[in-house]
Amino acid sequence: MALIVQKYGGTSVGTTERIKNVARRVARWREQGHQIVVVVSAMSGETNRLIALAKEIQANPDPRELDVAVSTGEQVTIGFLAMALKEIGIQAKSYTGGQVRILTDSAFTKARILSIDEQNMRRDLDAGNVVVVAGFQGIDVDGNITTLGRGGSDTTGVALAAALKADECQIYTDVDGVYTTDPRIVPEARKLERITFEEMLEMASLGSKVLQIRSVEFAGKYKVKLRVLSSLEELGQETSGTLITFEEDSKMEQPIISGIAFNRDEAKLTVHGVPDLPGIAYQIIGPIAEANIDVDMIIQNVGHDGSTDFSFTVNRSDFARAKKLLEEQIKPHVGARGIDGDNRICKVSAVGVGMRSHPGVASKMFRTLAEEGINIQMISTSEIKISVVVDEKYLELAVRVLHKAFELEQVAATNI
Repeated sequence: MALIVQKYGGTSVGTTERIKNVARRVARWREQGHQIVVVVSAMSGETNRLIALAKEIQANPDPRELDVAVSTGEQVTIGFLAMALKEIGIQAKSYTGGQVRILTDSAFTKARILSIDEQNMRRDLDAGNVVVVAGFQGIDVDGNITTLGRGGSDTTGVALAAALKADECQIYTDVDGVYTTDPRIVPEARKLERITFEEMLEMASLGSKVLQIRSVEFAGKYKVKLRVLSSLEELGQETSGTLITFEEDSKMEQPIISGIAFNRDEAKLTVHGVPDLPGIAYQIIGPIAEANIDVDMIIQNVGHDGSTDFSFTVNRSDFARAKKLLEEQIKPHVGARGIDGDNRICKVSAVGVGMRSHPGVASKMFRTLAEEGINIQMISTSEIKISVVVDEKYLELAVRVLHKAFELEQVAATNI
C-alpha cells in the first residue's frame, strides 16, 4: 500500500461530470489499497470570473480581500468532489487550506508556504478516508486567508506530498505527459517516459506550461517523486505519463537533448552608449529590480571609446514599464545616448542533461538556425540548456527545425 497525492487542475474538474470522473479515478486507486490525498483547483474559468467580478467592484482590488474571494473557487470543488466520492461509496473528507493549516507568509495573492501540519490528514487517512484538499490557498499567522499565485495548486500538491512523505505525487492535467516540445507546433513531438528534475525545471522556466515552476522547485528541494498524467483518458486505458526523477537515465542510448522549449512573452531593451565603467550594470539593472521587474538574459558589449551598449530581456507585460523607467530615470542618470526596445522577440531553448558530456550542441543549434536564415540576437547558456533570442516571426520554424535536427521524434537521439 502506498500513500499517493493526486492533484487535479481546473479542466479536470471543469464540470460536474468531470468531477464525477475524478471521483471514479480516485476510487480505482483507493480500491487497490492505497491511501489517497486529492488536491483540486477551482473549476476551469472560475478564478478568472471571480477576479473580473472583484475588479467591477474595486478597480485595483485589495489583495487581502481578493484572496478571500478567489479562494472560494477551490472550496466549491472540494465539497463537490467529496460528495461525488461518497455517492459511489468512498469515505471522504474535505479540507480548506486553513483547515489543514497550510501556513504561509502574508504576501497576499502570491504567498509562499512556510509549514504544513499533516496530523489531521494522517488521522483521516488512517480512518480510511480519502482526504480532499483545496489547492492554491493557505493561512498566515494571523489567520488571514492567502493564495499562492497562478498555478499554486501544483505547489500545494507537491508541498502536501513532501509533508506526508508520500510515495508519489501525481499531477493530473489535460495532457498525458511532458513532450519533447509543444505538439501543436510539432505534431511529431514525442511524450517522454521520464525527465530529470533539472531538465523539467529548465523547461518550466523557459515556457513549458505543463507544471508551475514553483512546484518543480519544491519537488526538487524535498525530493518528491512527480508524475504527470492525463485526467481525460478513459478509465482502464490510462498511460503511465511522464515520471520526473532525480536520477539521470543510465541507458546507453541516453538522448543528448530532451526537449525544445520556447517562450513568446519576451521583450528586449537596449541602453546605448553608457560609460564603460565598473558599476554601470548595477546602475541600470538595480532600479529595474527595485520596480519588481524580472530580468532574464543580459548582454554587455565590448566597450569602445569609453562607452558600451547594454541589453537585457524582460517579460513582455513589463516592457512598457521598464522602457519608461529607462527613459525617465536611468538614461539621464547614467548618461546614455539612447534607449530602444523590441517586444516582438521570442526565446527558443534546447534542454538536456546530455550536454554535459557531449560537445557540439551549440554549434549544431546555431548551424541549424543559420541554414534557415534565422538571426540570433542574444545567447544564454547553462550546464544543461542553450537559449537564443530570435524574431518572433521565426518561433515556429525555429522549434520545428531544432526538434528535427536533434532527432527528438526518435526514441533515442545520440548524434551531434
